Amino acid sequence: MSHARQQGRDHWRIRRYRRGAEHAASPPIRTLAHLAAGTPALALLIVCVIVLGDLLCGTGRIWLPLLATAPALAAATSKPCGVLGVGLLTALLGAAIGVRHAVPASALIVVLAALVAVTLAGTLASALRARRERVLEAVRSVAETAQHALLKPVPGTVGPFQVAVHYSAAAAEARIGGDLYALIPTPHGIRLIVGDVRGKGLPAVGTAALVLGVFREAAHDEPDLLDVVGRIERSLARNLGADDFVTAVVAGYPETGRLEVVNCGHAPPLLIRGSDVAAVDPVRPSPPLGLRALSGETPSLQVLSFDEGDQLLLYTDGVTEARDEGREFYPLAEGLARHLCDEPARTLAALHEELLTHVGGRLHDDAALLLLRKPAAVPQAARAESARAAAG
Repeated sequence: MSHARQQGRDHWRIRRYRRGAEHAASPPIRTLAHLAAGTPALALLIVCVIVLGDLLCGTGRIWLPLLATAPALAAATSKPCGVLGVGLLTALLGAAIGVRHAVPASALIVVLAALVAVTLAGTLASALRARRERVLEAVRSVAETAQHALLKPVPGTVGPFQVAVHYSAAAAEARIGGDLYALIPTPHGIRLIVGDVRGKGLPAVGTAALVLGVFREAAHDEPDLLDVVGRIERSLARNLGADDFVTAVVAGYPETGRLEVVNCGHAPPLLIRGSDVAAVDPVRPSPPLGLRALSGETPSLQVLSFDEGDQLLLYTDGVTEARDEGREFYPLAEGLARHLCDEPARTLAALHEELLTHVGGRLHDDAALLLLRKPAAVPQAARAESARAAAG
């Protein structure tokens, strides 16, 4: 059974389990769960503490103003109806406490008026917060759709390779950034790109979309990998500003055992052979895409041997420039050597987990990782035996 098919079956099982768990919960339980999620529990706890304090201490004048904290807190955590409910409860309790301790009518009216004002203001704030949350959720949904359109999911197996990709946007609310990657089979072999757009925000996303669009077209059309890079360069020269550029590594696998790499001002890929991890430094440094006209230099093609068991890691500087509390950079090559295994997805998952631990839980720049592995060929007899075992 292929790796991609196994992943698909695992995903189907997870979805079936989740659906079963959802149906297992009875309607009353689900209703109670929704009510509990929207209940201003902390605000009600504060009300209980104030009432208990009044009963124990018997000083109503001191505790009455504190009742206003309950609807104010409910505004930050509850729906508008919850804020109104807490406000009504505090007003009733405030009136009861005032009557119990014979608080003058003028003072009690002022306190109750303050409670009503805080409740109304809190209700408005809660309604505005709910509206902002709905808008943010819609933006996140659009951003996620844009990410899937821009950075298309890479299957676990592409041609003769096992592949894994891990992408993290620094702005978690946006889910997309200026890093880019793509890996596609073409008539000229497997071709891939990993790059980093200068800048952030929507302009960087637009540039990334431009680069990926040109790459996907040129990768199919151009037999020569340098011509693919040339088409991207010409497109960026027409569309980018004078100070904008894109660093990238473009690679191709035109024939068995031969890997072509063009590095345009990007961090060098890491080549893994056995347990050895080595940086693939360019023989002749090339300028980033979009700056060739200023430097006058042209990119160079580097040819590497890439045999069974070899792996290649491409990444962006959001990984290597991630710092810990002591301002130390993340040692990617050492981390890769620690977590290396025969399953690229597991390797990247462990790397990403260690990276987050290194930075204290949140990245401050977009980070992309793409790991390519050439698995050992399985003999025909072994494949047939595996197929019979899966069928039986």
